[in-house]
Amino acid sequence: MYVHNKDLKALNTFGLPCIAGSFFSFTTEEELVTFIRSGATSGKRVFVLGGGSNILFKGNFEGLVIHPLSTTIKVEHIDDNNADVLVSAGVIWDDFVAWTVNQGFGGVENLSFIPGMAGAAPVQNIGAYGSEAADTLLRVRCVMLSDGSTLELTAGECRYGYRDSIFKNELRGKTVVSSALFRLSRHPQLNMAYAEVASECGKIGIPTLENIRKSVINIRKRKLPDPDVTGNAGSFFKNPVITSARFEELTKEYPEIPGFRLPDGDVKIAAGWLIDQCGWKGVRAGNAGVHDKQALVIVNHGNATGSEIIELAEKIRESVRLRFGTDLSPEVEIV
Repeated sequence: MYVHNKDLKALNTFGLPCIAGSFFSFTTEEELVTFIRSGATSGKRVFVLGGGSNILFKGNFEGLVIHPLSTTIKVEHIDDNNADVLVSAGVIWDDFVAWTVNQGFGGVENLSFIPGMAGAAPVQNIGAYGSEAADTLLRVRCVMLSDGSTLELTAGECRYGYRDSIFKNELRGKTVVSSALFRLSRHPQLNMAYAEVASECGKIGIPTLENIRKSVINIRKRKLPDPDVTGNAGSFFKNPVITSARFEELTKEYPEIPGFRLPDGDVKIAAGWLIDQCGWKGVRAGNAGVHDKQALVIVNHGNATGSEIIELAEKIRESVRLRFGTDLSPEVEIV
């Protein structure tokens, strides 16, 4: 479907007003290839929009928005140990996670209840509670905006890092993800590295894929506002990663600072805790504000503009920088 002057308010979870100059949605990779090869993207600023759960629109978008509607989940290969599952870009991510758990395939259950579409998972390298998309990704297939050619990248070629990938760097604005292939385990090693997940799972019952998924959903529902009720994009900032030495320095002054040690020795610290210590939890600034249960979440109280939210975010960053000497980077993409 190709239309002009598309209202995107319902396609971004902040619920911000935005009109796209033109808008194209596709249900198959072939439709997308044909559209690009027709010259429809030539000379235009192009933005790929999935579920809009990690986007902040500053205003109207004077360009072309491409939106996936493909909804295929397919087992490409299965053996005694693993199942390789192909998921198309338009699948709702949590629907995919629910499907994997129902099949008894392990690997993405800790990523339950993350909003958005599956096509964003390999771009953002989504992660939560000790797991990342890159842990199970085998291959990403995408279409080049320049000529409609297809490109397949292995997980290694995607250069994954913390909320980072080649799609946010060298290939930024040059591709549209059409599908991703995940290798899931038929004999999963359950990940309860986060004490919060282990504790919640203990309340529910024995550790299983289903109970870990229930635990993560329960935790996220307690912490995060429902975007259908209060506009938000989940975690607004990334959790900073600092050196072990710097973490030890901070613990001398703040013994209670939460940190998660990474395999390389660095420590990921909780951005929400830093923001909370600066007194921002529950603060309202005009139509924008900080969630009263999770300081990492900036919310739209009803009629906020992108500029209002950005202004509040900058004030938060500055206060954290002054108090802790740590810079916060937005996880949300500002368009």
